[in-house]
Amino acid sequence: MRRLLNSIFALFLLLTAALAQAGALDAISTGDASAGVKEALAKGADYAVASLGKDGGFMGNSKVKIPLPGYLQKAEKGLRMFGMGKQADQLIETMNHAAEDAVAEAKPILVESIKKMSVQDAKGILTGGEGSVTQYFKRTSSTQLSEKFMPIVKASTSKLKLADKYNQFAGKAASSGLIDQKDADLDGYVTQKAMDGLFLMIAEEEQKLRANPVGAGSDLLKKVFGAL
Repeated sequence: MRRLLNSIFALFLLLTAALAQAGALDAISTGDASAGVKEALAKGADYAVASLGKDGGFMGNSKVKIPLPGYLQKAEKGLRMFGMGKQADQLIETMNHAAEDAVAEAKPILVESIKKMSVQDAKGILTGGEGSVTQYFKRTSSTQLSEKFMPIVKASTSKLKLADKYNQFAGKAASSGLIDQKDADLDGYVTQKAMDGLFLMIAEEEQKLRANPVGAGSDLLKKVFGAL
């Protein structure tokens, strides 16, 4: 009996909290809600680009540093044992610096994504919970980011003859099923990793905002995200 009462009480608390949250959100105008979400999106974009789009942005951050692709990562120790450590380091540095250069150019695409946000999008982000800001950017800007990043990455890796050798060898390995097809092209691999890092940093900023809207430094963000 006591267990049943405890369960009923817990359900009551959940319902009360849900109703309180709904009431708080209802009290916010559509205009404020949309403006608050746009500000949150801009905050996440600014943080991600500033963090990664600079020298050392990827290389100096263990969470996003790009490792050797697929099977080369597993063979890295062997490469170093056979005196190829310099080539491995050069490839890693080139990949990460290429990603830094690419992300530095991401801001206009993210800004355009924010401009196109609809009222329905804003509602989805507010009520979607953790990660909804990041998912919005992924959904609305991934194609454009990939198209923007690829030539920048190519310009960096083309300076390294090792990149061409990798693509030739990896292509054969992929056709034989030794590695994933997505890792068979170095430029595609780096482009995807650059985007992954960008979205990870946006997610970090979103997480901080949702966890502590009071510390967001904006009355509008406090008002909108504080109601969640």
